[in-house]
Amino acid sequence: MEEKTTMDDFKEELEASFQDTQENDVADITDPAWQTLVQYLEDKTVLTVKIGGIVKSGVVAYVEGIRGFIPASKLSLGYVENLEDWLNKKIQVQVITADPENQKLVLSARELLREKAAEERRSKLASVQVGLVTEGKVESIQPYGAFIDLGDGLSGLVHVSQISEKRIKSPDVVLKVGDTVKVKVIAIKDGKLSLSMKALNETAAEDLPEEKIEIPKAEELTTTLGDLFKNIKL
Repeated sequence: MEEKTTMDDFKEELEASFQDTQENDVADITDPAWQTLVQYLEDKTVLTVKIGGIVKSGVVAYVEGIRGFIPASKLSLGYVENLEDWLNKKIQVQVITADPENQKLVLSARELLREKAAEERRSKLASVQVGLVTEGKVESIQPYGAFIDLGDGLSGLVHVSQISEKRIKSPDVVLKVGDTVKVKVIAIKDGKLSLSMKALNETAAEDLPEEKIEIPKAEELTTTLGDLFKNIKL
């Protein structure tokens, strides 16, 4: 579900980042720059900006000459530990808040990064087919199964019923985080991979050569009384 961002989400950060703005400055809502920014917001325009400053809980970049605030939580998909590393970097962003009356401009890179990651995952999933056997590492264990990291940004779930041929109450009876396991892709639905360890044993059983049993012909089973007494010495 797409996140909805409002001014309230960044109230403290915004106040801190714009604290050096003169109190008597009144924005002209007819200013072409602000009109352009509002249009960027409506069109979800992708912009390339250069980070020009660091403030409390975020960084600053200028768009159309207007000072914009990028919260640290909107810079990356992961946790941003050091904002200094972002200074003078060029990144792609979108306008998520454009408020000319209060002179508040908020930008975000997170949505674009999420879309890019989702597209890359879809591309990788397209190369995976049901029946594929591969190796992965157990990255987490839940009561209902274990998530397996297959590498290259892909992961899948081995349901508890697909871990062992024997019935087990919990995945951690058999698996632990960090284990390397061989799995088989048994389903792909809604961008999610369903994996199985149990299916590997079933596959191995199917691959065993079928033993041929020859049944003697009827005439070979026929035995006469003469045959029975022929070798008996009285």
